[in-house]
Amino acid sequence: MTTAGDPAATARAVAEQARDGRFAEVEERYAAPLRAALAPGMLGAAWAGEVGQRGGVLAVGEPVTEPARAGLARVSVPVSCDRGGLTLVMSVDEAGRLHGLRLGPATGGPWTPPDYAVPRRFTEREVTVGAGPAAVPGTMSLPRGRRPGRAWRRAGECPGVVLLGGGGPFDRDETSGVNKPLKDLAWGLASRGVAVLRFDKVTFAHPDQVAQASGFTVTDEYVPHAAAAVRLLQQHPGVDPSRVFVLGHSLGGRVAPRVAAAQASVAGLVLLAGDAEPMADKAVRVARYLAAADPAAAAFAETMARQAALAGGPGLAATTPAAELPFGWAASFWLDLRDYDPVATAAGLGRPVLILQGGRDYQVTVADDLARWRAGLGHRDDVAIRVYEADNHLFFPGSGRSAPAEYDPPQHVDPAVVADIAEWLAGH
Repeated sequence: MTTAGDPAATARAVAEQARDGRFAEVEERYAAPLRAALAPGMLGAAWAGEVGQRGGVLAVGEPVTEPARAGLARVSVPVSCDRGGLTLVMSVDEAGRLHGLRLGPATGGPWTPPDYAVPRRFTEREVTVGAGPAAVPGTMSLPRGRRPGRAWRRAGECPGVVLLGGGGPFDRDETSGVNKPLKDLAWGLASRGVAVLRFDKVTFAHPDQVAQASGFTVTDEYVPHAAAAVRLLQQHPGVDPSRVFVLGHSLGGRVAPRVAAAQASVAGLVLLAGDAEPMADKAVRVARYLAAADPAAAAFAETMARQAALAGGPGLAATTPAAELPFGWAASFWLDLRDYDPVATAAGLGRPVLILQGGRDYQVTVADDLARWRAGLGHRDDVAIRVYEADNHLFFPGSGRSAPAEYDPPQHVDPAVVADIAEWLAGH
């Protein structure tokens, strides 16, 4: 049965083929850009790891199709498992070819605000970050003038912060299933008198443009829009332009020092689970962590180890195919990461830094990442470091050994994290 011209039918067929282990048939649907990014067997290895963590597939749900952009329809297919679920997200053209394919957390009901968010204390407005065809949409959260019993800062005295999401094509909220950790932070901080600007990553807003770009790097993914966001927030009359900070999560935390180096007016940095370990080493360590809990992920770990050896080794060149490298990232992306030391860059800025780390985080860890930040910055009086022992990579509190499935239920960023960030910003 042909599915050309019906993106939902194509997506359902892909999900059913994956469920049945017919990954070669899925790979036959790849368009050229996706074929270059995903090596044969990569989807099968990733599927085994994710589904294995959740106890096997129970059912494939109804596809949800978003309006087509640039000739591509974005379709999400929910997949129910014994313990939770996941979402297969695809970009499909009119001929039924796949231009994008990723596994994400299960979707759920609508996001609900955390208890520490008080919407009456702030307003929100839509903004455009950057200029030209690469401009992206964003949201500015602006505190109102007063709250009961306490006057908020007068016009022009409000601190501001620009939020940077982690690795991958995230929207401005860093949406992960039903959860939106950056929206938690934005609403929580705005409720406490901090102006916040968050925006869609260019890899989310313009995936086709990025796919066609030659030599795309991690700098291209983050720095131009982050610097533009800083300037945009500084221009708002309610914000003190000398007190605009950059907050980066995960890969966004790794890149945040580079943003501050490019935009000298950045007042300081807040790093949440900021990467510092070499990325190729991290990819292998995380894959082995997952395989230790689920033998079904062993093939994924082997594939990752082989690809990471190339990404971190002397044989990596600009011409190395993306399909031979971890996550399907281009060689230019890996070369840029390999030549960048976030700790040394942050140390050379001479600006205050707040470093926050989850004790249960297996992706960015106390031993592998925070130790590097401590060694490079821990001796400075203007650097504060805090560990939240119960928190995972998204700063969701929990207990026991952290695993991917724990991100599926609706939850919110630890209120202590939001309070500590707001207090630190108020003191600078």
